[in-house]
Amino acid sequence: MKNTIVVIGCGRLGSSIANYASQSGEDVIVIDAEKDSFDRLDDVFSGYAKTADATDVDALIDAGVNEAREILITTGDDNVNLFLAHLCAKKFKNPYIYVRFNDPDKGLLIQGLAVKAIYPFQLSRDRFSLLREGSGKGEER
Repeated sequence: MKNTIVVIGCGRLGSSIANYASQSGEDVIVIDAEKDSFDRLDDVFSGYAKTADATDVDALIDAGVNEAREILITTGDDNVNLFLAHLCAKKFKNPYIYVRFNDPDKGLLIQGLAVKAIYPFQLSRDRFSLLREGSGKGEER
């Protein structure tokens, strides 16, 4: 379990990360409360899918979160993600925790923790800027 990557949340982001890690030969466990979410995983996904409530500490321990090499928190609920980030950092003391937030202000609430935040809107904005620069739209007219 020490070399396992745990992905909590199997939406678009979580499933794409889980699929990528699995294709790269990583040991992956995906946790989601909805069994249908696992339909997003590739047919060749070689990891484990566990239906569980991620806010249930015993369910997380049962899934191996306490022994994981990396934890990625990607549910669609910023408050759940914030809770899980604190839990994983404080209780499980995992040094590699990544959390998705839609609201950039949530990042202030993880300062001082061994947690790195991912902001989808920021990534999209940055990509837009790169595309715009590449097309010459940002030049003076």
